[in-house]
Amino acid sequence: MKQRIITAVIAAAVFLPIVIYGGTPFILLTYLLATVALYELLKMRKLSITTIPGIISVILLWIFLLPDEFNSTLADLDYSKIELALFAVLLFMTYTVITKNRFTFDDVAFAILATLYIGIGFYYFIETRDAQSGLTYIFYALFIIWATDSGAYFIGRAFGKKKLWPEISPKKTVEGFFGGIASALVVALLFVIFTDISSSTAVWKLFLITTVLSVSGQIGDLVESAIKRHYQIKDSGHILPGHGGILDRFDSLLFVLPFMHFLHLL
Repeated sequence: MKQRIITAVIAAAVFLPIVIYGGTPFILLTYLLATVALYELLKMRKLSITTIPGIISVILLWIFLLPDEFNSTLADLDYSKIELALFAVLLFMTYTVITKNRFTFDDVAFAILATLYIGIGFYYFIETRDAQSGLTYIFYALFIIWATDSGAYFIGRAFGKKKLWPEISPKKTVEGFFGGIASALVVALLFVIFTDISSSTAVWKLFLITTVLSVSGQIGDLVESAIKRHYQIKDSGHILPGHGGILDRFDSLLFVLPFMHFLHLL
């Protein structure tokens, strides 16, 4: 526990000032976090980030992460992100032939999906921060996730009896699941009271969206748990002592931030 607290304090001291400052330092931090997360995910399948497929994955990730303000650069080259992604698929498939199937079709599918999974979530991290009142929405998402995790943990420990999804995460309970949602709604209420977040969104709609985000955050956590269970590993990495890897810490955010945009909260 002591190690977890020390790591959390140090990480917050580095992470939060950059998030608050925004701009280029925030974009560079997001690129770094996303690249480490992709490295952790590829490593689960024993794919090295320094190999040709790993390098293609990283380049594709960096292209996906380009903020909308830089899309004109791609437009000047007469390419779109989708076209470049399709080109990456062709490169991956070509590499399966070059390696005589040591790099397989399944590896191609994993690399592409891993890049999309990481890229989409962290792309919306950048886009949320760049939006009007973006800092408020970043902290709204973070507090929703933290409240959901804490509520699910403490209420699950106190009242949990029925397992939520034992095949994926044996310790999670149905009672904790709903406790997490209730905790997230409390956070939403505090944001209504102390910020201007309700000026652009009706309160009832914000509560409904908060419920969806709390559920999606828990699904994001379960998704990463399912991946780790499939590859029989405990943590995605060891970069954060006591917490695991970057993917372990951002798994919920990778679901919550896209849903915030899909639901047109911003």
